[in-house]
Amino acid sequence: MEEEKEYPFPTTIMDGKNYKIFGIVTNMDWEGEKLIQWLYKRCGESEEIHRAMKEDFAGGRLPSSNLGENAAWWWIMILSMNLHVAMKKLALGENWLTKKMKIIRFNLIHIPAHVYEKASALIIRCKRSVGWMMEIRKRLSLLKA
Repeated sequence: MEEEKEYPFPTTIMDGKNYKIFGIVTNMDWEGEKLIQWLYKRCGESEEIHRAMKEDFAGGRLPSSNLGENAAWWWIMILSMNLHVAMKKLALGENWLTKKMKIIRFNLIHIPAHVYEKASALIIRCKRSVGWMMEIRKRLSLLKA
């Protein structure tokens, strides 16, 4: 006699085949087939977003046992994540869209430079080529208009 496998999720057997049982809870008023296709297309995106929230933006390290302080921490974390995504899409361009916060931090934010003032002008002298920074600055200036 065949030994039946035990799965860590609910299953049912229909016509001799095992089927995974799960439900979709949503506030979308889409047709069922469209909703299921949309769910399958997402396939793991929510897990990646949760990972970024916990690791990249310190959402997994709440500062206190006080609910109010933790709620403020969470709100700031979500705000910074949204600003990060907006910056990638609006200012940084196509090459930066798939980059995680750590890569952006080390390649964009932590650039060693010498900053000084000369003749009422702020001068930033970098050791590496920063032509791409001028392009980012142009994109940001276009957003104001």
